Amino acid sequence: MRDPDCVFCSIIAGELPADLVVETEDLVGFLDQRPVFKGHVLLVPRQHVVTLPDLPAALRDPFLATAQRLATAVVDALGAQGSFVAINNVVSQSVPHLHLHVVPRTKGDGLRGFFWPRTKYDDGERAAYAARLREALG
Repeated sequence: MRDPDCVFCSIIAGELPADLVVETEDLVGFLDQRPVFKGHVLLVPRQHVVTLPDLPAALRDPFLATAQRLATAVVDALGAQGSFVAINNVVSQSVPHLHLHVVPRTKGDGLRGFFWPRTKYDDGERAAYAARLREALG
């Protein structure tokens, strides 16, 4: 199922560009267009699901397993010391399609609480970050 007005559904369908990091039969992970830190990945189900409580039971384990792999990949591929993993449900959910954030973290990176400053990629840099993460995922 797809919502024709959903940005993430359009990315999944290949109608909008994105730097893909991981693809499975049920899930897609791609770099956030406005990352908190470079390498910030969004993991989404291919099926249009609005919030975590709406996620079908059959997708719960694959969704979390892929999130675990991404949390490891940002450390292995990007030299991060850890990661911040989060899901917003309705409030602060900028796109009404379930998405899990995996943000690479290092001590002293400036992230405080839930104030998320955003950064930008330089030309061509986003594709290089996506390639590094894909390599770490195997």
